[in-house]
Amino acid sequence: MSHYETCCRNVGEAVKITCHDGNVHRGIIDRVHRDRVFIRPVENRIGDSGPGPGLFLYGPGWGWGYGPGYGIAFASIAALTLLPFLFW
Repeated sequence: MSHYETCCRNVGEAVKITCHDGNVHRGIIDRVHRDRVFIRPVENRIGDSGPGPGLFLYGPGWGWGYGPGYGIAFASIAALTLLPFLFW
């Protein structure tokens, strides 16, 4: 099964993506295109005292939520692991 098929079947699930260059990304699969997967990061939270979305800093201001998502090209993915739980 390809990374594309795995991502399509698991939209909304927590994943850990390791790229060929050694970068590791953790997040929730938001959407999938033919050439990349978009995830919402769940790390980089500040002031997190328990379960919940936490406070994220992004752009010129700040706000509550999971922050903006970003795309990772399938060609750069070395390993894709589904995580059994959301908050690790």
